[in-house]
Amino acid sequence: MRTVLIIGLGRFGKHLALRMAELGNEVMVVDTDEAKVEEMLPFVTRAQIGDCMNEKILRSLGVTNFDFCFVAIGDNFQASLEITSQLKELGARYVIAKADRTIHEKFLLRNGADAVIHPERDAAMRAARAYGARNVFDYLELTEDFSVIEVAVPDSWAGKSIGELRVQSKYNVNIIACKIGGKIRPVAGADYVLSKEQHIIIAGNADKCAIIPELP
Repeated sequence: MRTVLIIGLGRFGKHLALRMAELGNEVMVVDTDEAKVEEMLPFVTRAQIGDCMNEKILRSLGVTNFDFCFVAIGDNFQASLEITSQLKELGARYVIAKADRTIHEKFLLRNGADAVIHPERDAAMRAARAYGARNVFDYLELTEDFSVIEVAVPDSWAGKSIGELRVQSKYNVNIIACKIGGKIRPVAGADYVLSKEQHIIIAGNADKCAIIPELP
């Protein structure tokens, strides 16, 4: 269980708070909009109305007690920048800020953000990967160079074991799980035989992963 502070209850902040709470984390949310705060009360550990541009309010939250502090303000970059900087000055352990533009990311990182996320850009990239490539059913980019994808078993791989295919040495990727009937199961070892009816979960270099769905 993690302790999480989320500042800003726009679309991203709201969904983040709900999902964090569903996963069993202790979640505190803060926003200037009373209606948004009241809406979240049944779902989170604590909810507070307040303007975190005010250092006294920010200090009163006890930011050092949270594992993660999210600055989820999307419509006021100046506020996002100042709150991010103040969080670090007050001793916040790990600050994650939302950005809408690349230039915003640079400033946020310079002003104390430990990480920056681009929800719309990331969602668009994931959708493009998942729906723009043949036989790709899901895609997760962990870094610029490392991805996890769900793909159909290529025809040339069906009926062969992972050991026979030598995917690690040939493509520098690993088959980490298979998906059968909607259920994901870890792959036990090199003697596991692939079938056309299943999907496989592959992890590795993003460019190398992209080769697999295009195999005959």
